[in-house]
Parts: sequence; C-alpha cells; structure tokens
Amino acid sequence: LSLCFPQKLWKMLESNQFRSIWWSEGGKCVAINKDLFKVEVLGRGVRQRVFNTRHIKSVIRQLNLYGFTKVQRDIQRSASLPEFLAEEAAASVHSQILYYYNPSFNRAHPWLLETCKRR
Repeated sequence: LSLCFPQKLWKMLESNQFRSIWWSEGGKCVAINKDLFKVEVLGRGVRQRVFNTRHIKSVIRQLNLYGFTKVQRDIQRSASLPEFLAEEAAASVHSQILYYYNPSFNRAHPWLLETCKRR
C-alpha cells in the first residue's frame, strides 16, 4: 500500500526514527532541519527511501502542492554588540530550520489529514 505525501510526512513526524523533522508550534507546524534532513532522509539507499527523490527542493515542492506554506520566524535583535553577535550565530543555525504550516495538518486533529489534498 503506497501512502500519499502527507501520510508519509505524518508517519515520519510520529515516529521517533528521525531527528531532522519534528512537530513545532504545539503540533501545528512541521519543522525540518534542512542539512540533517538531506543526510538522514534523502541520503538513504533506494530500498530505505521515504520519498522518491534525493533533493530537498522536490520535498518543498510537494509541501507547496499539498497546501503547506512556509512560516517565517522573526528574531528580535539586541542593541549590544556581544549579544547581537551571539544572536547572529544562533540565527545562522536557526536558518537551517524550515517551518511549514497547513491548517489540515495538525497533530491534535489527525482526522483532518484526509482533507489534505494535492492542488
């Protein structure tokens, strides 16, 4: 039985097998650590592959096709130089994390998954 993209995504999020993808915002958003995801999920051999691609852009395209929108993170910056530099270092790590939201993809409401259709 072949699962559609949102179902595969849900299974990944609910399993404890992946460190590169998790529920964010109390189960309302999908968080993806881009670099780790490329290695951990897309770098797998053919037999263990979750998605039929090795490219993060293809996964993002699928997210968009299924109605997910990218959520921007606003990070407040400090006025003092040492704090600003520390925040910049944290922000560069933070920029590797992508956040996506779909109102039909919510951990607290698994029954909405069936309304998550390809555009």
